[in-house]
Amino acid sequence: MDEQNMIRANGARLRKPLQQIRIAESIAAELRTRILNADEGAVLPKQDELVAEFQVSYPSVREALRILETEGLITVRRGNVGGSQMLRPDASSAAYSLGLALQATKVRLSDLGDAVVRLEPQCAAMCVESADKDQVLPKLRQNLEETRALLDDDPHFLVKAREFHDLLVTSSGNRTTELIVRSLVALWSAQEEAVEEVMAARGEAYTRADRQVVVNAHAKIIARMEAGDASGAERAVRRHNEAIRDTYISRVDVNEIVDAACARARRSFQALV
Repeated sequence: MDEQNMIRANGARLRKPLQQIRIAESIAAELRTRILNADEGAVLPKQDELVAEFQVSYPSVREALRILETEGLITVRRGNVGGSQMLRPDASSAAYSLGLALQATKVRLSDLGDAVVRLEPQCAAMCVESADKDQVLPKLRQNLEETRALLDDDPHFLVKAREFHDLLVTSSGNRTTELIVRSLVALWSAQEEAVEEVMAARGEAYTRADRQVVVNAHAKIIARMEAGDASGAERAVRRHNEAIRDTYISRVDVNEIVDAACARARRSFQALV
């Protein structure tokens, strides 16, 4: 009995030849680089073309495409007009992956809230020190006026108030900081919405006075930024975020875990793009 038949007789699963796997990984590495450098919506060559280009077998190409599909870098279309559409990673996919990692490692909401409290204020300080500060301040002032105009419209007020925080983060002047902190803020916002839904079901709601506190806090942050006071702006954001965190955490189980897989969280991530 030859080796392969012996393996089958023992009920063991046949392994793919190691050489084929190494070839597939090499092809995947080359295609991964192309995807990351390509324009949005680009399509990879069809399998026939990839086989001809790399001078390899169809199984090697198919395995390379499976690797990329598992990584979320392509979506494979079947049929006569089939092909592999490239899916470049963006802020939405990064936030989703980060959120799933937090959920998988059983991170508590209080832990996520602490991270936002610590990191977002640094963005405000960086914004003050950024050369683009004068372009950012008018946007923050406009958001403040729009938020103030919604003091009697609770749902829309909350949406507009969250936009203020997004503006702070996206104006930090550092793309890496922006990506990481925006992901955390988006995930935290989704958890806030969950708490608000529970409150609504109980017949609870924020008062106009509660909303006025938020407007006042945003106005103070802008004032510190206008004065060029980076540390003052950072402190103002931290105090504001601490109050928000404590309000929401007081309404949930202290052991509640971050939920990144819910539809609410996915909507928050999609809004990042």
